[in-house]
Amino acid sequence: MNLSGFIKPSNLPRLLPTAFLLLVIFTAQFGNKSMAASPIEGRWDITIDVDGKASPSWLEVRHSGTSTLIGQFTGIVGSARPISRVIFKDGKMSFAIPPQWEKGTNDMTVEGTLEGEKLTGTLTTSEGKSYKWKGVRAPSLRRQTAPVWGKPVTLFNGNDMKGWHAEGENQWIAKNGILQSPKSGANLVTETKYDDFKLHIEFRIPKGSNSGVYLRGRYEVQVTDSKGMEPALDQMGAVYGFITPSEMVAKEAGEWNTLDITLIGRFLTLVANGKTVITNQEIPGITGGAIDSNEGEPGPLLIQGDHGPVEYRNIVITPAK
Repeated sequence: MNLSGFIKPSNLPRLLPTAFLLLVIFTAQFGNKSMAASPIEGRWDITIDVDGKASPSWLEVRHSGTSTLIGQFTGIVGSARPISRVIFKDGKMSFAIPPQWEKGTNDMTVEGTLEGEKLTGTLTTSEGKSYKWKGVRAPSLRRQTAPVWGKPVTLFNGNDMKGWHAEGENQWIAKNGILQSPKSGANLVTETKYDDFKLHIEFRIPKGSNSGVYLRGRYEVQVTDSKGMEPALDQMGAVYGFITPSEMVAKEAGEWNTLDITLIGRFLTLVANGKTVITNQEIPGITGGAIDSNEGEPGPLLIQGDHGPVEYRNIVITPAK
């Protein structure tokens, strides 16, 4: 149909009201549909009962489009994993995700029941083992005022491990100003817990090794041999599985690297080897290997020692008052 003879400048005043009315009707019926927030949406701090041991986990559920729930999940080990679909009906939730570091080949399945502001349920691993879990809504951790910083505290005196303890059989050695893990073994944890803080820490890592610094014992900043690599969620300077640094500034294996970290609530700024690679980014939840999922509480500094040899020195923390 040729409308060139119909749509003329002289016809526009008559056609515009009709076109506007059709646009309003179309928008009301098709273009302005939004999904009302489901009560399951949000972030959840989860504790899994693994044969009597409390193991931390984390879940986020959000909507996509008009009717689909999606999310991400941090299990006992590994990084946050995407959930392509969360089923929620009549207070019951379920989802499945493929294995990551687990030995089994089946999907991990999670089922839960929402009652008020609490979730309870069962997790079945890729190996077929089932564990009970419970969850509470994660705190926002948004600060109303800027922190007032206290005095810097040296966490490692260069001679011994006073103020630290190993989670298991200790392989760490303190000598000549260096805190060294010569082989895979136990993680090292401070006796003191912290809320908001600024941290300076230096590390040296051999070729192919892996470590990490857990802030409040819950959020792992990756320490890896990453020279020449593209920035990634599992390489140096990343918050494991959540935040990728803007650039890779790692030095050669065997050279000393520096990290200067500011953590206020969930918001992280990270300077690696003098370059700001993360600027006030929100950490959504705990990373795999966290000590617990109690995000509203202060936590220790944890240095990962179970992934290979690594050395640290000049560890100084400035806590908020």
